[in-house]
Amino acid sequence: MKITAPKPFTFEGGERAVLLLHGFTGNSADVRMLGRFLEKKGYTCHAPIYKGHGVPPEELVHTGPDDWWEDVINAYQFLRDRGHESIAAVGLSLGGVFSLKLGYTVPIKGIVPMCAPMYIKSEEVMYQGVLEYAREYKKREGKTPEQIEQEMNQFAPMKTLKALQNLISEVRNSVDMIYAPTFVVQARHDHMINTDSANIIYNEVESPDKHIKWYEESGHVITLDKERDQLHEDVYQFLETLDW
Repeated sequence: MKITAPKPFTFEGGERAVLLLHGFTGNSADVRMLGRFLEKKGYTCHAPIYKGHGVPPEELVHTGPDDWWEDVINAYQFLRDRGHESIAAVGLSLGGVFSLKLGYTVPIKGIVPMCAPMYIKSEEVMYQGVLEYAREYKKREGKTPEQIEQEMNQFAPMKTLKALQNLISEVRNSVDMIYAPTFVVQARHDHMINTDSANIIYNEVESPDKHIKWYEESGHVITLDKERDQLHEDVYQFLETLDW
């Protein structure tokens, strides 16, 4: 079965712009509902898809954080080129890490890191996550279990994971250079990352305008989980407080 590749999206809502950033092995579908919600509230939303994402998982192996960061910067520039001078960044997981990196790299109005890791999980745990993602993708393509297992050999070893660890470490050490208003979002049932990451971000961001909220019923992909309606409203309320 042919899987339709997800695409980047731009929802035109108004002068205020929000960059929506997906996670590692994710794609723009993870932030699409949030984008539609904010569009109705008058915000223009743009979500890129990083290289190697939303396509056959083999392509993930040939890309890394430098490529994805380039995609994030290009997406930021895309909004600037369309005349949006005021931009906020909202990111899930790896996208949350990138939203923080934007906070000390380019002018940004506000930052919402959602379930963003600050601790380095072992490469083995990350590697298992990639294999799970690859198996799931191949299953949806209609491949047999035998065929899938045969194709899994292409995923070892992955230099990408070491580079990803380095990125998280770099951002973790730079969070105290962030002065933009920040709203830290963390799901209580997040088994993908060490949830203490949220406290690190909240405690170390230098902005006097910072907030943290724990979502008691949600897991890692919080944008698609039980409390997503509440999350939409909370992100919107935070954006409304910014100095646009």
